[in-house]
Amino acid sequence: MHQPPLTRLAAQDPDIAGLVEAEAERQFAKIRLIASENYVSPAVLEATGSVLTNKYSEGYAGRRYYEGQQYVDPIERLAIERATSLFGVEHANVQPYSGSPANLAVYLAFCSPGDTVLGLSLPMGGHLTHGWTVSATGRWFNAVRYEVRRDTGRVDMDQVRDLALRERPKVIWCGGTAIPRTIDFPAFAEIARECGAVLAADVAHIAGLIAGGAHPSPAGHADVITTTTHKTLRGPRGAMILSAAEHAKAVDRAVFPGLQGGPHDHTTAAIAVALAEAARPDFAVYARTVVANARALADALLDLGYDLVSGGTDNHLVLIDLTNKGVPGKPAAQALDAAGLELNYNAVPFDPRKPFDPSGLRVGTAAVTTRGLTPAHMPAVAAWIDAVVTAAARGDADALAAVTARVAEEIRELLAGYPMPGWAPAPSPES
Repeated sequence: MHQPPLTRLAAQDPDIAGLVEAEAERQFAKIRLIASENYVSPAVLEATGSVLTNKYSEGYAGRRYYEGQQYVDPIERLAIERATSLFGVEHANVQPYSGSPANLAVYLAFCSPGDTVLGLSLPMGGHLTHGWTVSATGRWFNAVRYEVRRDTGRVDMDQVRDLALRERPKVIWCGGTAIPRTIDFPAFAEIARECGAVLAADVAHIAGLIAGGAHPSPAGHADVITTTTHKTLRGPRGAMILSAAEHAKAVDRAVFPGLQGGPHDHTTAAIAVALAEAARPDFAVYARTVVANARALADALLDLGYDLVSGGTDNHLVLIDLTNKGVPGKPAAQALDAAGLELNYNAVPFDPRKPFDPSGLRVGTAAVTTRGLTPAHMPAVAAWIDAVVTAAARGDADALAAVTARVAEEIRELLAGYPMPGWAPAPSPES
């Protein structure tokens, strides 16, 4: 049952309550390997669902356009103080609604329409908002894209430098959405200085690892840092922009009034809670375990003959190229979901297949780490993945159904011993 219980929701709207309850039970019963997902604490859940959702607070603390901010202002100030302390920066804006609007605010703060920007190509692991064609950022700006090397699967820093010096971008993006290796922030910063660009580090995926000391920080290297507050950071669905003090005014004006109206105060409170949690010693243990789990899973997959982009991982993310397994990413992901292994199909660098039917799978270990799984569990997870992928490649629907049913039951048995924040099985009548 959902925790806290959905008693009022169930009474007023049983259809929605039933779907929420079913989703919570689904999250409990599956090994969740989507790299951008996690479980938040009950405290974050409570803040997100609080009466702060009733309030409107356009502006910033001490400079609002609505009255009644006596308690909202201290909440936002706490979130800012905790963000600047945790990440070692001078300024934080905690109002962006999500990661994409946060990135758009960077463009508004530092660019004019038509300016040149440099970012990692989407098929190589970049993000839509780093200048990809179908994004507004690829239509409003002259987007130039760097890639990873074919031989290593790692960002080609020589290419980044050559493009930056030739194109002279206003902004250089580092970071992305499917990068399994450590980002070399100092090298990017040196290139940005050489060509006179603003360096923007998008750390949405690795913010929790940075906070926990399991990945180097861009603070002191990047001019501006954007991040979501969920994923590895284990907070609500929101975002932050971090910067040096000299950029505070431009960043704040870009967020409000440049792009947004009133902030979501309930999200701000939940961000503050999550940041306080991330400052505790046990969060550092969690962050290191996320990386250890990803490396153990990568090693187990390599032992089973899987091709991994870059040959492994330094963070929470493993990118699998299924070309040698004889099955595309999409049907493999669908079969794995039926077996209780939730992940996503994903393009791999230089993928010959179309984006909606790519060759790869993206796997992340943040959620399973929050749940309590350790590196000792990863060989079993890899074996389950392999059993389903192998069955899917054979094309025998009945055999695949038998494998998915077996794996799903084994996963349910394992996860029964690992509590989930926000949901627990209803007590039996005998207890």
